[in-house]
Amino acid sequence: MTSEPSPSTLTSNAELDKQVPPLFGHAMHKLFEFDPSYVNLNHGSYGSLPKPVRVVCDELSTRIEANPDKFLRIGYIHHWIEARSRLAKLIGADTDECVLVNNTLHGINTILRNFEWHEGDIIIETTTTYNAVSRAIKYLEDIPPYPQVSTFNLQFPTTHTDILENWREHLRRVTPKKSEFQQTRKIVAVVDAIAANPGVRLPWKEMVAICRDAGVWSVVDAAHSIGQEVDINLSKMKPDFWVSTCHKWLFAKRSCAVLYVPKRYQHVIKSPMPTPRNYYSPRDEDYNGPQSFVNLFERTGTIDYVPFLSVNAALDFRQWLGGEHKINEYTHNLAIEGGKHLASLLGTSVMDPDGDLTLNMVNVELPIPGDIKFSVEVNNLLRDTLLVDWNVYAVHYYHNGRWWTRCSVQIWNEISDFEVLANAFKDACQKVVKFVKQ
Repeated sequence: MTSEPSPSTLTSNAELDKQVPPLFGHAMHKLFEFDPSYVNLNHGSYGSLPKPVRVVCDELSTRIEANPDKFLRIGYIHHWIEARSRLAKLIGADTDECVLVNNTLHGINTILRNFEWHEGDIIIETTTTYNAVSRAIKYLEDIPPYPQVSTFNLQFPTTHTDILENWREHLRRVTPKKSEFQQTRKIVAVVDAIAANPGVRLPWKEMVAICRDAGVWSVVDAAHSIGQEVDINLSKMKPDFWVSTCHKWLFAKRSCAVLYVPKRYQHVIKSPMPTPRNYYSPRDEDYNGPQSFVNLFERTGTIDYVPFLSVNAALDFRQWLGGEHKINEYTHNLAIEGGKHLASLLGTSVMDPDGDLTLNMVNVELPIPGDIKFSVEVNNLLRDTLLVDWNVYAVHYYHNGRWWTRCSVQIWNEISDFEVLANAFKDACQKVVKFVKQ
């Protein structure tokens, strides 16, 4: 007789307390709505909504539609404050330093577009900055007053020691003498906590400290952090800005992210995107100072607020599973083991053999010759072979002269999933080589 609940009993989080969670691995499939034949090793891109969280979301939608005015004008705010409060506790911040935005890209754009740029200012990105964030930086470079972009070169495999040494040197080169810096130039660095491709953990806490010592603003793109990186303490680490996606590793409904701005720098954020109706302009006749940071983000137009409010159900679900450390112990260990197994099956190697840069995403080299460079055709051939022919997926990308896959490991995965992926990639890589030789 099993103590695991049947799918029909897995409804609201209130009922979960009466049940014992399934074991991590394939038994967890009953808590999600995947196609039974789909092997999902790419949770990191879009996230996956647990059934119990979806039930709560559906209940919230029903309440909203029953009386939109009552919920959106009165009932919403209580849930919104609770979500912010619980997220703040999870990341070691004050509640009034945290607001909710649509996604990490939205949050990064909000920060960068609120800076008052001047000629000679510099934005630092890296060669592994998420492509859409890099494009947002490029856009700012294209419009007056044309801040300059400086790119820090990151090539993997490498080590945290080398990254920090090179980061310190890069900032030294772009930072003018202190007196000149204070008078004429601002430098803003966008730092990944966990890069997307390659999916590696960067020494972001130390990079932020180096920024602080150099007088450089730090904007941390932590899209993959919350739910994957444990024991985050932003009050201790002191980034100037930090944004993380809640619908990826935290299991909230797509899409939702938390934007952290410490009170010392909330004056920088003059308006969310879009600008809300309660924005106070210095040109208003009755202007009596700026609107508070939190109130600015309370309502930024009519949207579906259910993803924001789903954070509470997602956190309840994670507590029921055993909490952050238990979840990430399983996923991290499987990422290390699965990456090595996949590399063995493919006859290649893992990017991070010692595991120092690996959390729950593991990067494995693909058996494609390095002289076959990235192209839309090659990328689409890999994508279609995996998804259409094999119904399995993990991200594939070209980096530092080689092709890699990034496998995102979640609580429903087992080692056998890497074997399915290996067979799919063998087929896909053979098709790529054949295609290029035509």
